[in-house]
Amino acid sequence: MDISRLEQDVPIVKQIKNGEEVFWLNDSKKPFAEAIADSPLTMEDVLDAAARLDRFASYFKTAFPETMKTDGIIESPLMEIARMKEYLQQAYTCEIGGKLYAKLDSHLAISGSIKARGGFYEVLSTAEKIALDHGILKEDDDYAIFASEAFRQLFSKYSIAVGSTGNLGLSIGILSAKLGFRASVHMSADARQWKKDMLRANGVEVVEYESDYSIAVANGRALAASDPYCHFVDDENSKTLFLGYAVAALRLKKQFEAQKITVDADHPLFVYLPCGVGGGPGGVAFGLKLVFGDNVHCFFAEPTDSACMLLGMATGLHNKISVQDIGLSNRTVADGLAVGRASGFVGRVMMPHISGCFSLTDQRMFKLLAALADTQSIYLEPSALAGMYGPVLLAQHADSFTIQNATHLVWATGGSMVPEAEMQKYYQTGKSLL
Repeated sequence: MDISRLEQDVPIVKQIKNGEEVFWLNDSKKPFAEAIADSPLTMEDVLDAAARLDRFASYFKTAFPETMKTDGIIESPLMEIARMKEYLQQAYTCEIGGKLYAKLDSHLAISGSIKARGGFYEVLSTAEKIALDHGILKEDDDYAIFASEAFRQLFSKYSIAVGSTGNLGLSIGILSAKLGFRASVHMSADARQWKKDMLRANGVEVVEYESDYSIAVANGRALAASDPYCHFVDDENSKTLFLGYAVAALRLKKQFEAQKITVDADHPLFVYLPCGVGGGPGGVAFGLKLVFGDNVHCFFAEPTDSACMLLGMATGLHNKISVQDIGLSNRTVADGLAVGRASGFVGRVMMPHISGCFSLTDQRMFKLLAALADTQSIYLEPSALAGMYGPVLLAQHADSFTIQNATHLVWATGGSMVPEAEMQKYYQTGKSLL
C-alpha cells in the first residue's frame, strides 16, 4: 500500500499517522430516506431482536436475581450530567448548546458494559435456535425454562467462542457459562488481568495472546471452524451482534419520552459513541437512525493510536487498511478500543448514516475520567470517556450543525465492574493530569 500517495489523496491520513487528535466530518453521509433504502438491515430486523430479548426476560429474572428490579430487561439509566457540561465549557472555553446526558451502559446488569447488549443477544439467539432445533422449546413457552437442568445438559454439548479485548469476552463468557455452554474467550494482550480473572471465576476458558485483537479473533475463528458444535461470535462481521445493539434505540426512545426530551428538526440529538472494531457503536447508531432519522447525528470516538474506523471511513478503505499500516502502535489504555482494523461490514453499512468520527489521546480520556468522577460521582473505565470530548468538538465546529436546542448524549460504555483499586489508579492518573 502506497501510504505517501494516500496522504496526498486524503490529507487527514497524515494527521492520523502523526497521532494527532482529529475531527472528521463525513461528506458521504446521505439523507436518511436515501441511506436506508440501500441498507441490508431494516426496522423489522430490530423489532424481531427486541421481541427475542423480551422473551428471555423471565430467564434473566430466574438465573440472575439482580435483574428482578428491571423485570428481566437488561437496560441502563439515562442521566443528565449538567455539572460535567459546566466543567467542559470552563475547561475548553466553549458554549455547549442544549443539555448533556450520559447513557450509563457502564451500569448494565451482569457484565457492566455495552457488550451486554449485542453479546448477550447473540448468545441468546444461539441458545434459542439450538433449543428449537432439538424440539425442547416452543416460542410461546415461558423462557424461564432455559434455567432448567435439561437445557443446561443440552447446551453442555456445545461451545461458544469469541475473540475480545475484554468487555465482549466478559458478556459472552458469563452468559454462555451460565446457560451451560462450554465457553472460551480468546483475549488479546490489551485485555485487563481482572477481566481474565473474572471470566475464569465464572468457569470460562481464557486463551491469551501476546499480540493484538485481530490475531485473537483470527485464532478463535479458526479453532471454532474445525468444531461443528462450536458457535464463534464474530465481532467483525456478525449481523446478530449488530441487531442486539440496535435494540438500544427503541429503549432510549421510551426513556426520552419518560423524561420529556424532544428530538425533532429544532431539537437535534447528537450521540457520541466510543468505537473499537465497530459492532457496538455501529449497531446503536443504526438503531438511532431508524428511530430518529435525520434528527440524530452520530459520531464514533477512538484513541489516537487505534483510530481504525476513522482511518477506514476517511479513506473509504474500511477493513482493507489498519492503523499499523500507517505506523501507529494500536496501544492505548482504552483496552476496549484497542483495535487496529475496523469491521468492514459495519463501516460499509454505516458510511451513509454516520455524521463523523474523532480521535483523542489517552491523557485526555484520563482527564475526562477524573472530571466526571469529581463533578458527577460517576466512575467509568478510560475507554468509556472517549465520547465525552464530542460535545466540545461540536461546539468548536458549530458552523456545521445547529446545536442551540440540542440534546448531547455521551454513551458511557463500561466501568462499573472495574475493581476499586484499579479504578483509583485510573482516577489518580487523571487527577495528576488535570
